Amino acid sequence: MKEETLEHVRFSIKVFKWIVLPVSLHIFVNLYFFKENALNSALWGMLLFFYSNFLPDLPSVYRKKKKTNGVAKDLPWYKKYALLLFAPLLIWILFSGIQLTWRTTETFHNFKSLTAYGVFLSLLGFLVFVNFPIEVGSMIKVFAIPFYGIIGYLTHLKVDEIW
Repeated sequence: MKEETLEHVRFSIKVFKWIVLPVSLHIFVNLYFFKENALNSALWGMLLFFYSNFLPDLPSVYRKKKKTNGVAKDLPWYKKYALLLFAPLLIWILFSGIQLTWRTTETFHNFKSLTAYGVFLSLLGFLVFVNFPIEVGSMIKVFAIPFYGIIGYLTHLKVDEIW
């Protein structure tokens, strides 16, 4: 586990230096061209990058073996993706002593889960950063959130040799 974590950290630092930091220049573009302060979306995005790099492994606490009594019964899709999208809340619930009977065979190391996560982050970014009337500057802030999250998730998939 230590070796895999170090591998993830090393690669994510490399991606951070070569992709995330240069893309974070959108702060200055937003400030200069659109008179919008995008520092908050960039900082949240960087935090999301590192969080997303470890996200596919977080719901593994709720993972079960493929077959139970010869039958492969799994959770409904909405519960599976609740495990992915609300992983920090569910991990907190676990450590609080509340027992959830949810168990899934899904590992979230796939592009379907990445797509669901990207849509979730897009909606979250829209709810948090959109200003009405909608302007180009605020849309850059909105789309920065899913961009950073997807880059982090893809970094994880690359280290695990899924992509």
